[in-house]
Amino acid sequence: MNFLFIIVGLLFAALVGQLAYLQIIYGARFQAEVNRTDNTVETNNVQRGMIFDSTGRVLVGNRSHQAITYTKGVNVLSTDMYKTANKLGKYLNVSTVSLTKRNAADYYLTDVNRLKTVESSVPNIKSFSVNDRYDKALDFVINHPSRYRLTAQQQNAAAIFAKMSGAYQLSTTYIKDQGVTNSELAEVGEHLGELPGVKIGTSWSRNYPYGSSIKSILGTVSSEKVGLPSDRVNQLLSQGYSRNDSVGQSYLEEQYEPVLRGTKSQTEVDVSGTQITKEVQKYAGQKGDNLQLTINAGFQKRLQALVKSAEQGAGGNSTGTYAVVMNPNNGAVIGMAGVDRNPSSGKITDNALGTINNAITMGSVVKGAMVSGALMSGVISPSNSTLTDSPINVGGMKKSSWFNHNGGSNIAVDASGALEVSSNSYMMQLAMKEAGYNYVPGAALTMNPNIFNKLRGYFNQFGLGVKTGIDLPGETTGLQGPSGFSNIGKALDLSFGNYDAYTTIQVAQYMSTIANGGYRIRPHLVSSIRGTSSSGGLGAVKDSVTPDVMNKVGLTKAQLNVVKQGLYQVVHGSNQYKTGGELSSIKPEISAKTGTAQTFYKGGETVTLSLASYAPSKHPQVVVALAMPNLGVNAESNNMALAKQIYAAYWKMVESSSTTAE
Repeated sequence: MNFLFIIVGLLFAALVGQLAYLQIIYGARFQAEVNRTDNTVETNNVQRGMIFDSTGRVLVGNRSHQAITYTKGVNVLSTDMYKTANKLGKYLNVSTVSLTKRNAADYYLTDVNRLKTVESSVPNIKSFSVNDRYDKALDFVINHPSRYRLTAQQQNAAAIFAKMSGAYQLSTTYIKDQGVTNSELAEVGEHLGELPGVKIGTSWSRNYPYGSSIKSILGTVSSEKVGLPSDRVNQLLSQGYSRNDSVGQSYLEEQYEPVLRGTKSQTEVDVSGTQITKEVQKYAGQKGDNLQLTINAGFQKRLQALVKSAEQGAGGNSTGTYAVVMNPNNGAVIGMAGVDRNPSSGKITDNALGTINNAITMGSVVKGAMVSGALMSGVISPSNSTLTDSPINVGGMKKSSWFNHNGGSNIAVDASGALEVSSNSYMMQLAMKEAGYNYVPGAALTMNPNIFNKLRGYFNQFGLGVKTGIDLPGETTGLQGPSGFSNIGKALDLSFGNYDAYTTIQVAQYMSTIANGGYRIRPHLVSSIRGTSSSGGLGAVKDSVTPDVMNKVGLTKAQLNVVKQGLYQVVHGSNQYKTGGELSSIKPEISAKTGTAQTFYKGGETVTLSLASYAPSKHPQVVVALAMPNLGVNAESNNMALAKQIYAAYWKMVESSSTTAE
């Protein structure tokens, strides 16, 4: 016994010595460890940049809203958020529309007593692991909705709890970002001390002072409720976004997201245990930069109205009307408008994006590119280009110009004259010459199918059949018809615009290339990136968009003059078959190419009218391109009537015709 007492005494002495050693030698160190704080950074969203038109008018602004936010602390447990959600739910009503069965069940089971009660109802619950037990209890609650139905007050708290649960550590989420009443603000503000992480803040939503018809071009921003787009979530998370951040999700809002988003505010947070002990704002954040567009808001609104009015009067199987107005010298898009029409119901909907993604068989409007290609290939020259317009007969297949179906109006025309009268025969003869085919009336068409690539290659130089490069996502290349020897006859249709399909923006770029002397310039909607002034308007220019020449067409000055002369004669020529005489009243004078394509809609024959033009003829400042697909077969001048209205609006609202040199 004495031996045991001695051993115990020695052990106690060793224990006391060790405690003394720790207390005296390392006491300060351990106390510091207990009191140690973690230092981290909390970020918060800032206001997005706005979008202005070319004159400084706001197209997309920000409307501010009082909001209730929640910042999730460090090591916060579900039970902590549950208590906060129940308290906050007494003072704040939120929408429960998006409350899922899973959200409701999670809320219900966060109460420990309820969880135990539910688990006791699950058969063989003790045979499962702790995590599996919860999943079984969750399934049990979801599968017995009438037994575990939440009251209205509980549903409100459950919706708040779901939003809190979705937040990351030290990230801020909106509990309610719109429609917060004054009484809710007062109640929540009065009880902030008992609502850890809850704050009163500000949220922003987009507004459109000039209406929503242009919204399809401007794009949309995802809401906090939706969060990051699922197809880009990983990419955006790597760029510093939170899952519930708003982000541009289409068109200009998406294309210029890095500019518009701004930089988040940064608050240095000291955390001790689970408590935030200190918050110091290190960076207030920077509002997103603003975009100034090339679009004139007043003109854009008028252009959309004109396009819609033209479509309302189109009737038949018309499927839409589209128009683009741009500066041919720098690619600035001044207006782009469009509407779709459902022929069955007659319903018309705004669709300005149809100008960049709706492929249309345009017809004769492309003949300027066809003549240009023939000049570049050397099969005709500025001094030697005369051919006889007569019906083309190859292997029993007959094709002709609109004014000479039976050969009773055969006329000799040069390249400019062929454009003036819109000669299909002339274009087909050019195609056969470019293919090296010796045309013999009635003989089989044995052209080399490489002619498809050759013609399209020249068209591409002007922007037809390829993307124009406009600063909007979603642009299409148009549609190419099948090629190859089995479709060789279609190469003749391609030559006069009745085969491949192009977008209206491509037609605008094509005509701009002719107007400016042969430079294919990338169209653009944004003219500059600007900061914000002290009054909240446009600030200093941070970056400007300069003309981007995509390629130079290989036409000599003399060859280009042949094409320009033909486009001028379309409107102002003396031939009785000129196709654009109705446009001669437009001042300043314009040069143009009209187009009529034979098309079909659901088996029924239709026509598609198009037009590409520029003004003034001598010193081009503006291009107007438009397309009206699937009109009735008797439609003749709808395109020219619309063009006259568009030019009148342009010279009145954008640029004074009296100050423009002819």
